[in-house]
Amino acid sequence: MSSIREPSLSGAASFLNLGCGARYHPGWINIDISAQGPGVIEHDLSRGIPLPDASCSVVYHTAVLEHLRRSDAASLLAECNRVIRPGGVLRIGAPDLEAICRLYLSKLAAAAEDDAVAAHDYEWILLELLDQLVREKSGGEMKDYLGRDPLPNEAFVYERIGEEGRNLVQLLREQRVRDELSSPAVIGKLARRVRALSGAARRRLSQALLSGRDRRALQIGRFRLGGEVHQWMYDRYSLARLVSEAGFVDPRLQQADTSQIPDWASYNLDTLPDGRIVKPDLFFMEAVKPGEPIFRQSATDTR
Repeated sequence: MSSIREPSLSGAASFLNLGCGARYHPGWINIDISAQGPGVIEHDLSRGIPLPDASCSVVYHTAVLEHLRRSDAASLLAECNRVIRPGGVLRIGAPDLEAICRLYLSKLAAAAEDDAVAAHDYEWILLELLDQLVREKSGGEMKDYLGRDPLPNEAFVYERIGEEGRNLVQLLREQRVRDELSSPAVIGKLARRVRALSGAARRRLSQALLSGRDRRALQIGRFRLGGEVHQWMYDRYSLARLVSEAGFVDPRLQQADTSQIPDWASYNLDTLPDGRIVKPDLFFMEAVKPGEPIFRQSATDTR
């Protein structure tokens, strides 16, 4: 774990963004396992949230919870409860299992009636439902599908994956996304390091190396625990239960641009400045830590 600086907790800095990736606001406390911008605190959230009790008015995370095992998800929400002040707001964004399932059934029915357009949409939504849960390599079959040029159902795919997905497709088409482990330069560097070891060290390394099926199992296991795959999925019912079990009350659905958090859309975390949604496949839920509300009910929140 990287060393943690003590963040300022004054003003809007008491707003916390967990697993922020490349989408963060400079006025917030932004935490991610790997900093992708200035001021982002590098920290592994499996070791807790590095902030004092009741220090934040808002805790927000999106596209994070589904990457955790169910027990770890409960632990993270317990940590969120610990650092939120009474009356503060928890906001979560996660892939919408209910919406994906409804869309899957709709496209399945149409494809079964020989609708060629629906058949392409069915292929994508099936990947969206399963690939991120079961994949054994980075990007999985979704990456292979997005690498098609042209995409047979480009408008539908972009409607599902938003601007981040559109940018990925562009990178794939420009052949800028490559597997680092297949790079000859990386392989050569690794080989030079092995050759530089002493004979005894090389023998110990050889004895430690696995082969065949065991090596493949180790590779898959490491990948599966590396944070890319989805470990679970949620819908409005299961997520409401989960946050309630963590001690929050009044779970309610929100849209990407609506919130109990004042001036939410201005932070451009779930939407772009022109109003486009960053990740259309997510649903959003907010809940409150019991106590006197910190924020007055906003006209933009929704039940």
